[in-house]
Amino acid sequence: MKMVGAEEIKDIEPNCVGIRAIHSPHTGIVDWRQVAISYGANFERAGGKIFTEFAVDSFSTDNPDYPVTILGDTKKGQKVHCKYLITCGGLHSDRLAEKSGCHREPRIVPFRGDYLLLKPEKSNMVNGNIYPVPDPKFPFLGVHFTPRMDGSVWLGPNAVLSFKREGYKMFAFSLRDTIDALSYRGLRKIALKNLKFGMGEMYRSIAIEAQVRQLQRFVPTLKLEDVTRGPSGVRAQALDRDGNLVDDFVFDTGKSDLAHRILHVRNAPSPAATSSLAIAGMVADKVDKLFQL
Repeated sequence: MKMVGAEEIKDIEPNCVGIRAIHSPHTGIVDWRQVAISYGANFERAGGKIFTEFAVDSFSTDNPDYPVTILGDTKKGQKVHCKYLITCGGLHSDRLAEKSGCHREPRIVPFRGDYLLLKPEKSNMVNGNIYPVPDPKFPFLGVHFTPRMDGSVWLGPNAVLSFKREGYKMFAFSLRDTIDALSYRGLRKIALKNLKFGMGEMYRSIAIEAQVRQLQRFVPTLKLEDVTRGPSGVRAQALDRDGNLVDDFVFDTGKSDLAHRILHVRNAPSPAATSSLAIAGMVADKVDKLFQL
């Protein structure tokens, strides 16, 4: 991967003078869902078992042979016993850590990213990834042009506060999640520092034409009628109390009786999917030292 200037990206779009972007000719496109399914299949072949629809309620130590007990819905009898535990809770990583005695910070604040889609007949406008060089003055990465495995092209995302941790729809709302986010000092501080940028992102999330104008900086021939609304994702953004985005790994064990048996991965920064195998190796090394296996 290399960083290129405007004179080098004229081959991408002749009118992009003055724009800086990343040209990555060796970057491939994969179906991440299929990669995750493959990881799960490998885990099961190694003797593991996967539980879904299991919301963790608490941790306890009620079994001497398997000291860590994970309790879910008591009405469903959800309970798992184990000797050691690694949590990678994403949007709920801070809450999972709190349940075993860890500090509340860094707090997870959810930011929703909305994408536009190129209409199928316009997908030939983009034949590779186009990523802007991030502006260090702002906390997020800017809009991308991302071809997908199915031939579609995603444009975006923006970045707006989500009022629900798993709020993938524009008007999704959770009172608990909203109070949790807005009452956090870290969010208030980053919002004040980036007020104009944040208001612009909120406007672009509603007005497609504003988002298209931003995209036209990279592909000037793009028109409003070339796009439709697409899917959304929610970013599990870790924030410290001073309003700084946590851009490094955060591991935690807490101070409970289970501290020597539980490792919480509270933050795994982008590109977590791309680097998943390397990250897994790092976590395994951490586990080996912590648990003295």
